[in-house]
Amino acid sequence: MSTRNLKKIAVLGSGVMGSRIAAHFAGIGLPVLLLDILPKDISPDAKPAERNKIVNDALAAALKSNPSPVYDKNVIKKISTGNFTDNMKDIASADWIIEVVVERLDIKQSVFAEVEKYRRPGTLVTSNTSGIPIHLMAEGRSDDFKKHFCGTHFFNPPRYLRLMEIIPTPFTDPEVVSFLMHYGDLYLGKTTVLCKDTPAFIANRIGVFGMMAIMNSMEKLSLSIDEIDALTGPVIGRPKSATFRTADVVGIDTLVKVAKGVHDNCPDDEAKEIFAIPAWLNKMIENNWLGDKTGQGFFKKIKTADGAKDIQVLNLQTMEYEARKKPKFATLEAAKPIEDLASRLKALSAGQDKAGEFYRQFHYALFSYISNRIPEISDEIYRVDDAMMAGFGWEIGAFESWDALGLVKTTEAMKAAGYKVAGWIDDMIAKGIKSFYKVENGKRLCYDVSSQSYKALPGAEAFIVMKNFANETVWKNSACRTYHLGDDVLGLEWYTKMGSIGGEVLEGIQKSIGLAEEKYKGLVIANEGPNFSAGANVGMIFMLAITGL
Repeated sequence: MSTRNLKKIAVLGSGVMGSRIAAHFAGIGLPVLLLDILPKDISPDAKPAERNKIVNDALAAALKSNPSPVYDKNVIKKISTGNFTDNMKDIASADWIIEVVVERLDIKQSVFAEVEKYRRPGTLVTSNTSGIPIHLMAEGRSDDFKKHFCGTHFFNPPRYLRLMEIIPTPFTDPEVVSFLMHYGDLYLGKTTVLCKDTPAFIANRIGVFGMMAIMNSMEKLSLSIDEIDALTGPVIGRPKSATFRTADVVGIDTLVKVAKGVHDNCPDDEAKEIFAIPAWLNKMIENNWLGDKTGQGFFKKIKTADGAKDIQVLNLQTMEYEARKKPKFATLEAAKPIEDLASRLKALSAGQDKAGEFYRQFHYALFSYISNRIPEISDEIYRVDDAMMAGFGWEIGAFESWDALGLVKTTEAMKAAGYKVAGWIDDMIAKGIKSFYKVENGKRLCYDVSSQSYKALPGAEAFIVMKNFANETVWKNSACRTYHLGDDVLGLEWYTKMGSIGGEVLEGIQKSIGLAEEKYKGLVIANEGPNFSAGANVGMIFMLAITGL
């Protein structure tokens, strides 16, 4: 492990991402130098406040944004500001220089030419680009620069989205990659995912494909925006913002830019036409309906006649905003009460109405696409899943979803419906391998395509995951399980809604304590829910109060 000790960070570019990355580093206690360009037509004798107006205004705007990029306003004292003209020399004291300027290769290359004049040899330099090939930015730079240069793609907002993609070039020192993977995880609180230097890297390549494929199915099945967002939110383990609300938050121009980038720069992508921009989406760009940043996109907030606020939705046939309608699908209503996500996905995909057909199209297209991205964008299956969960807020990854629906059964259905899978999937199934993930001896393993065998997930030895000990269950009821975790230690977890504590959970706690005292050395109580527990089951307490117990 590298012995690097980061004491100061320099962030070049103070836009939406740059200012928030600076705030994130300040939040972990590091001093940060944040630089940006001079204002246009600035006088040579202007005061520092005027010369630094762009960077100072950007930082102030970031601090006022919601959600806040800092947990404590005082951390802003860790950030000093300046401009490229007066203060580029000050990056000499930085241990890591992060470039976050406009997405133009020529501008980035000119910034790095200036950086090389002042950086100390051995200093880390990375780019937060979301699409420009990393190796192109290093052209013309010294060997020491190239050795310490790679991509570090943060997702917005950096404080809240856990993903940090790390993209080395052929010249990047493996020690630098190892350090950034470890530092991002341990100090920045990130899920660090190693990516290849391919267009849109991993998360945006898969995530934007998913969004464009959904739009494609929406047109085929004559579904509305409200219907799509009802079908693609928490019910399938995705964020509440689902598809179109997510696009409004991210920026429709950003979505289109990534889609066009893949379409134009991936000539061998078998699904490249999915990334072609529909006419109605181009029309939204022309109208400057870019989402939250312009006040309207797929949704628009208005004031009603009585002064109340209302949210309207865009009708893509008329290109006019109208009142929202609550979607109704029999498949959706039947599946919602199912707590277990894997079981719920099966129920949704088996639906016989338009919703069921949508889920089949959606999953078949996604599974076909990810199978063909190995090894193009990643050699490892788990990296694709990690990127989607950390970057797009998916509850389980794409390959995990395939497992949930059944690898063999779903692959057969996909082929029958005209969807193709990569050859390695056929080879895998022919060998009798029926899942991408499995658990052995309390450890989670993932299928490795290159060796055609299962391998333990890196870092898994640092954690104990309760559900991986399902084969070591010593007691259970319908709400909880008690496992033997090894070394004479028991583990208790419960899986009630929101982790609420009712009669069966109380029974499980008492039973587990009794077993631990009788035969074992200790008891661990934990679970993997979003919240450990929302508290007591209020319904149970209410019934107890009524009955006088």
